[in-house]
Amino acid sequence: MTMKRKLLLAALFISAAMFAQKKTFNNPLLPAGADPYSTYHNGYYYYTHTLGNKLMLWKTKNLADLKNAESKLVWTPPAGTAWSKEIWAPEFHFINNKWYAYFAADDGENKNHRMYVLENASADPFKGTWELKGKIATDIDRWAIDGDVFTYKNQLYMIWAGWEGNVNVQQNIYIAKMSNPWTIEGGRVMISEPTYNWERQGDLNDPSNPPHVSVNEGPQFLQHGDDAFIVFSSSGCWTDFYNLGLLRLKGTDVMNPQSWVKNPEPVFTKSEKNGVYAPGHNSFFKSADGKEDWILFHANDNPGEGCGNKRSPRMQKIKWNADGTPNFGIPVSNKEILQIPSE
Repeated sequence: MTMKRKLLLAALFISAAMFAQKKTFNNPLLPAGADPYSTYHNGYYYYTHTLGNKLMLWKTKNLADLKNAESKLVWTPPAGTAWSKEIWAPEFHFINNKWYAYFAADDGENKNHRMYVLENASADPFKGTWELKGKIATDIDRWAIDGDVFTYKNQLYMIWAGWEGNVNVQQNIYIAKMSNPWTIEGGRVMISEPTYNWERQGDLNDPSNPPHVSVNEGPQFLQHGDDAFIVFSSSGCWTDFYNLGLLRLKGTDVMNPQSWVKNPEPVFTKSEKNGVYAPGHNSFFKSADGKEDWILFHANDNPGEGCGNKRSPRMQKIKWNADGTPNFGIPVSNKEILQIPSE
């Protein structure tokens, strides 16, 4: 075999190997990134996660290759405002031909956390101008984080985590109608509160907080055919018990608390065998061809790592049970090789 032929074969081998690598991936997608959110629009995945003091957006054809994605700083809050600090759980939605960025923020005191929204009229969220539309709140204006918006039967809704009163006792899931993407219409309705033991793991050893907080947070709407669900995170993120619970809609009245039936067991929990701890605060996305449903979530690699910056974004494909409910399986090991979403 000539040297030229050997070099050609070697080049072909390397090219084939690189192509194969692009079709597979391992979790995590990034070394760090809590509260991951992604949406697919006009041939691109748009991704974001909590950074605390700004909003960043990533753009990529292949979400599994997020580490090489184009990124852009889209907004930095003005100092000294009620929304300048502790910016949590951003989401970007394309609604009525405009982009909206939803996020929770405060002035440095957690008790003042509220939901806010930015608007961008550009069809490309990397272009145009992001303008603050304002705070999103009901008439009672209570502590609120983790907002998600969705349309069901031609009506826009927001779901979020909130306090019943003005004191941090527990976090509940609320829903409200929206008259437009930046305005809540009418009052809020509580559709879930921590009742099961797996939702109530939340002891704190912090003099500035209550001794215990039970948690329902991070609600995400999921629809599959005629079935509608809300998947939420439960127990304290500072514990290894952080997990996902499931509400299933019975009937069509989403504003009726009795319409949301909670699964008695969590649907996604830690896997000590696979080295994945405290999986939670998820979002959902479809593959580019629309044939597959995927869950995007954060988790820790080791026990006891809590709510810090060691949480990293991961994704895996959803299966569907015979009764129509989602089957998330167990969090896969970082060593497991996965196929990228179908194209």
